[in-house]
Amino acid sequence: MSITIDLSGRVALVTGGARGVGRGIATRLLDAGATVVICGRNEPAALPTSSDGARSSEAFRGADVRDPDAVEALVAGIVDDLGTLDIVVNNAGGTPVVPAADASARFSTKIVELNLLSALHVATAAHRRMVVQPDGGSIVNITSMSGIRPSPGSAAYGAAKAGLTNLTASLAMEWAPRVRVNAVAAGMVRTEIFEEYYGGPEGAAAVSATVPMGRVAEAEEVGDAVVFLCSPLAGFITGAQVVVNGGGEKLAFNEVH
Repeated sequence: MSITIDLSGRVALVTGGARGVGRGIATRLLDAGATVVICGRNEPAALPTSSDGARSSEAFRGADVRDPDAVEALVAGIVDDLGTLDIVVNNAGGTPVVPAADASARFSTKIVELNLLSALHVATAAHRRMVVQPDGGSIVNITSMSGIRPSPGSAAYGAAKAGLTNLTASLAMEWAPRVRVNAVAAGMVRTEIFEEYYGGPEGAAAVSATVPMGRVAEAEEVGDAVVFLCSPLAGFITGAQVVVNGGGEKLAFNEVH
């Protein structure tokens, strides 16, 4: 018996879906047949497309997901225009590297708003629609290894991602069985800025070599985990966090023994 994932007829929202990991997630949802809407603060030059280029995102919708009123308008507009909202991927997030002692209170507040509170705003707005739909809905929060291990240089971000992991488990318990809520914790991912972030090709190769699988993830591989969690194959999975990190990061201990 073959197993396939077909999300045809499902409407998905991917926050921050224009580039990076979000774009890879949108690509895989399109590959699975879903209708995909992406949102962000700035309209991209091109919408995400399926791997074969045959399908593209339904639309880009401008929204600051840190603003609850903007989120409510975003979700209401999708349901009004497309009739349903079946899948939400809370992917919007990120941080520059700033030591905690040098970060202003305003900076830290904005990092937590973007990486934790925005997901709560989007999830609750989506839940109000999903809970009354015949098939409920599925929400996936994109967390990070920074929320599992220490995150020096991005302490507020790591704390926010750890909070998002806890939020995932709490909402899963509150909203079962109508709405499933899961998370994907991504390790290092090759995005448009990967080499720049690590100082060029040599730096990128050096950090890639620390991953047991010998490379970092492609954005679409994070999307593969998302598609699975949104599919009927994961129908009894809620409150889980799937780690996509190629086996983790080698510690200094591994280099001397």
